[in-house]
Amino acid sequence: MSNSSCLAIVLAAGLGTRMRSALPKVMHEIGGLPLVGHVLNSVVHAGADKVAVVVGPEMPKLEEHVAIRVPHATCHVQVDRLGTAHAVKAAEDAYKSASDHVLVLFGDTPLVKADTLHRLRERLSGGADVVVLGFEADDPFGYGRLLESDGELVAIREEKEATDEERRVTLCNAGIMAFKGSALPDLIAEIKNDNAKGEYYLTDAVEVARSKGMRVVSELADEKEVQGINNRSQLASCEAVFQQVQRETFMENGVTLQAPETVYFSWDTEIDPDVVVEPNVVFGPGVHVDSGARIRAFSHLEKAHVSADATVGPYARLRPGADIGEGAHIGNFVEIKNAKVESGAKVNHLSYIGDARVGAKSNIGAGTITCNYDGYLKHHTDIGAGSFVGSDSVLVAPLTLGDGAFVAAGSVVTSDVPENALAIGRGQQVNKEGRAKVMREMLAAAKASRKG
Repeated sequence: MSNSSCLAIVLAAGLGTRMRSALPKVMHEIGGLPLVGHVLNSVVHAGADKVAVVVGPEMPKLEEHVAIRVPHATCHVQVDRLGTAHAVKAAEDAYKSASDHVLVLFGDTPLVKADTLHRLRERLSGGADVVVLGFEADDPFGYGRLLESDGELVAIREEKEATDEERRVTLCNAGIMAFKGSALPDLIAEIKNDNAKGEYYLTDAVEVARSKGMRVVSELADEKEVQGINNRSQLASCEAVFQQVQRETFMENGVTLQAPETVYFSWDTEIDPDVVVEPNVVFGPGVHVDSGARIRAFSHLEKAHVSADATVGPYARLRPGADIGEGAHIGNFVEIKNAKVESGAKVNHLSYIGDARVGAKSNIGAGTITCNYDGYLKHHTDIGAGSFVGSDSVLVAPLTLGDGAFVAAGSVVTSDVPENALAIGRGQQVNKEGRAKVMREMLAAAKASRKG
């Protein structure tokens, strides 16, 4: 199979009316990634060297996401929604260029595993012409049943058309199918729409294939893995399954979760062994935590890196660009954004550090903030190694504190502090009438010139 080419056709044109949303259904998220993004990841890991995504008219956000996730993928528009086989036919330009294997799956089935898709491909390599993915349902009501005889799939029978005996079958259709690439064009061409809805159903490919003497078989998956999403309730159910899988995977890999059911992960969360995660922690996208770190309760992390043996929280927020050095401490009610906190540094209480560097073994006192934004532009604060910033201090960027600098508590620091110098920034309040308006005009002009 390793030498076999593979096309994956992902059907993603549905509007998702029951989601009651302006977003295409497949753009709703599980673990911080759109549903279709999960499916695209799986097909790529299953070895699909070509990917075709069938979209509806005017779905620019979906097409943009596809281009980001799988740059070589192509999008094909299904103008009229006339059934699943009709959707596949929209990607005819992709499948008429022969591939050894063709996978057809839905963009709203985000939990399907690459290993499962591998098994479908293995069945094709083993001589099957069509493979239908099925699952053993706890409650099969409403699902199409997979009817088998002598190890082959005979038919897919919908609930309303099934006999009483067939309704007792618990092997149900998951909707995902695999085809020999050479067989798919003829099968799609022969599927008819002589049914009550006048639509073209991909499941009819089973009957067409058998009429041509082709071998049709089924492959089994777990019911949770193949659950589709049509409404917000099912979205929440799928999220719960995803989170439970993530929790179990991290614990199996050596991460301690003190209250697993209270910790939430994103699809790309990376946590090394011997990390301890306390209760009620949320990992947004793009987080990596190195071995030995501790993430304390009620913390929120997003697009951040936490180095070995560092401590974050409780009640800390790491925003995009936060980089916490080895052994550093980020304490309660501290927010870090686009800032490097170097090894051994401490920001322990009620502080905001943004667009900054905090040098190694520096100590930032409670209530300290970096004023990085002047209303128009962001500015950088550089705090040297071994510096001490007293409580309730305001560091007005752009600003540099040299190594070993000391800032007295309650200071407002507006100019650079040399190495090993003491800064005391306390003074009498002075009000200058009309000066704020002039400053805004000056800053707006500076911003405009910088853009130019």
